[in-house]
Amino acid sequence: MNPTILVVVAVEAERAAVLQGLSEQAPIKVITCGVGPAAAAAATAMELAGGGSYQLVISAGIGGGFHPQAAIGSLVVSSLIAAADLGAESADGFITIEQLGFGQCSIPASAYWSEAIYRKLQAAALPSCIAPIITAATATGTSATAATRLQQTPGAAAEGMEGHGVATAAQLRNLPIVELRAISNAVGPRDRDAWRIKDALAALEAAFRVIEPLCITEQTP
Repeated sequence: MNPTILVVVAVEAERAAVLQGLSEQAPIKVITCGVGPAAAAAATAMELAGGGSYQLVISAGIGGGFHPQAAIGSLVVSSLIAAADLGAESADGFITIEQLGFGQCSIPASAYWSEAIYRKLQAAALPSCIAPIITAATATGTSATAATRLQQTPGAAAEGMEGHGVATAAQLRNLPIVELRAISNAVGPRDRDAWRIKDALAALEAAFRVIEPLCITEQTP
């Protein structure tokens, strides 16, 4: 079966978790792109330029969760994919590239696919929410930065480092985009000892186990 869904993850551990949740017949191709929005945009663009007949792109992986919206081990499906640190500093605070008039720092996720995936996760009793997800080239490591990023993107539930890059490439090809993050740690003060990467990878695997049937039966409207 030719792949119709492209899943882009940053590292091999995430790819292994996604593949563990999929059957060999899944119409889904999973690629690693490297860490960060630039690597994600480049790898996704190269894959999409290869001539595949994809109908959906999913940026997936583990990430940080904003308390109390997303607990460790839960899943966040994007309603919006926002670049948290793309813009300029000023004496009056951060200025987004949209405010500067230079481009787009927020890309809407596909409402159709985000809702369909979220319903599947809920039906499988997997803890999940649907909310904005931010992309940061530098991961948040302080309470002050976490508060600033929530102010910039109200209601954000998760943070990753690749989503906006993947979304930018998908948007250029007029393809629907969804980001899915399995939460491994709380966004805020960096505490590596508190991270639960294995739990997040297990949640990612479980998510794709229920997403696969959806990708077979659903068609982009």
